[in-house]
Amino acid sequence: MIKQYLKEINTKSNMLSLFRLLLFIPIIILFQYYNSEPSIKYWLVGLLILASITDNLDGYLARKYNEITELGKIIDPLADKVVIITIVVMLYYFKVINDLFFWVIVLRDVLILLGGFYFSKKLGKIMPSNYIGKFTVGIIGIFLLTAILGLSKSNWLYLTLYYLSLLLSLISVIAYLFRAIEEVKWRKNVSV
Repeated sequence: MIKQYLKEINTKSNMLSLFRLLLFIPIIILFQYYNSEPSIKYWLVGLLILASITDNLDGYLARKYNEITELGKIIDPLADKVVIITIVVMLYYFKVINDLFFWVIVLRDVLILLGGFYFSKKLGKIMPSNYIGKFTVGIIGIFLLTAILGLSKSNWLYLTLYYLSLLLSLISVIAYLFRAIEEVKWRKNVSV
């Protein structure tokens, strides 16, 4: 299996996902200056936008060049989770986001990650990301942009994105669970 993954790493889409995964390093470095250097917020926003661009581009390239791989199904959502969790942890540390948002986002990603391992083992394959998950990550990312830039917590846009992020996080976990259960049931029916 590791040999297969090593062969699959050398695709345009997987290299972009790997690049996005490694963005957590400059994000952590920049957050060291979050309160002392005002321009750091714009650098962080730039990195978050770069992560979003590479996320959309890697999926496009994988489909265009027929490079959808098992490794890509792992590294793409993992990169999303690592970047989002890194930013959420840092914003929580700096008291920019509250306990509820922190725990909902962290638990969402942990549940999906653990569920992914469990269902991958049961199915013998990795379940790719779905549109609900991608949309949820997009909304969470936009909310994080507003939080990084210091938008007032009473602003309608901030509040809308905040509550939408929480709601979509719950919906995405439930949707993932139902999708995985249906896939397991379908596999059982096919093999009977």
